[in-house]
Amino acid sequence: MKMHASLPLAGIVLALAAQGCGNQPSRGAESAAAGPAVTAHAISYSGDFRAPLGVQLWTFRELAKTDPVAMMRTVRRLGFTHVETAGLYDMPIEKFAQALKDAGLQATSMHVGYEDLRDHPETVIANAKALGAKWVGLAWYPHEGAFTEADARHAVADFNRFGRTMKDAGLSFFYHDHGFEPVPNGDGTLLDLMIRETDPQLVHFEMDVLWTWLPGVDPVALIRKYPGRFRLMHIKDMKPGVPRGSLTGGLPDSLEAAIGEGQVPWPALMQAAQQDGFEEYYIEDETPAPLTNVPKSIRYLETLRY
Repeated sequence: MKMHASLPLAGIVLALAAQGCGNQPSRGAESAAAGPAVTAHAISYSGDFRAPLGVQLWTFRELAKTDPVAMMRTVRRLGFTHVETAGLYDMPIEKFAQALKDAGLQATSMHVGYEDLRDHPETVIANAKALGAKWVGLAWYPHEGAFTEADARHAVADFNRFGRTMKDAGLSFFYHDHGFEPVPNGDGTLLDLMIRETDPQLVHFEMDVLWTWLPGVDPVALIRKYPGRFRLMHIKDMKPGVPRGSLTGGLPDSLEAAIGEGQVPWPALMQAAQQDGFEEYYIEDETPAPLTNVPKSIRYLETLRY
C-alpha cells in the first residue's frame, strides 16, 4: 500500500494495523508494504517527555519471522530511528548491521544471552562494535524454580565480571530486571541485593517497567532509592484490573496494554527518570497487536505532561 508523504500517523497506523490483523501477509506482500516508497512518521513532542524514543525489536518478532528486513523498514516508518536488538535473525552480523543501516535505524543497545556473555564475550564485543551499540545487556538470569539468595549472589559475581569485560572493551553492561527478583530478603529484596552489591562503575540496570510493576515494586521509588543505577528503560504496561504481586517473571501477552491504557503512573515515572538522567528509552510492546498499540503508545508519549 503506497502512502503519501504527508499522511499523518493515524493514516500510517491504519495501514500497518491492517497488515497485523488476521492471517500473516505473504512475504511478498509484506515486503512491498514496507518498501522505501513509504515516508516515515516523525515523532514530534508537544508535552514534557522529550527523550529520544526507541523500540525493542522483540516487539515485532512475528513480522521478523516472515521478513526481518521488511520488519526493520516498518519500524522506521513508525517513526523510530534507534532500536535495541534481540538476536540477529540468523543473519551474519555484517548483513544484520547493513539491514539496519539501509532501514535508517541505529542499534544503541543489544540484548544477548547469558551463555554468550559467559562463553563468548569476544563475539559479543565484536557484534556490539559492528552495530555501533554502546549498551550490552542481559534480560534473564538462569535459575531453577523460585529465585533464591544464592542465585542473586551468583548473578552479582557474574555481572561484575561481565561489566569489567565490557568496560575494558569500551562498552557498558546492564541487567534488565524481569519480575522474579523482588523476593523479600533482609530489609529489602533480592533485587535490592543485586543493585547494592554490584559495582556501579561496571554494572548498570535497565528498568523494565512492567516487570518492576507486576511484582509490586514502585518504579518511581526504586529510581529514587538508587540514583544513577538505572540508565535504560523498557516502556511497557499491563491492563487495568490485572493483579500485582506475581514473582513468576511472566504475564500473558493478552494482559499487557498500550502505554496510557494501563496501570503505571507514567507522568510521575517519566519525570523521575528524566531527573535521574536515564539515557535510553525503548517501547517494548508484547501485546498481540503491536502495529496497533505501538502508535498509540507513541501518541501518548508525544503529549505526556508532568
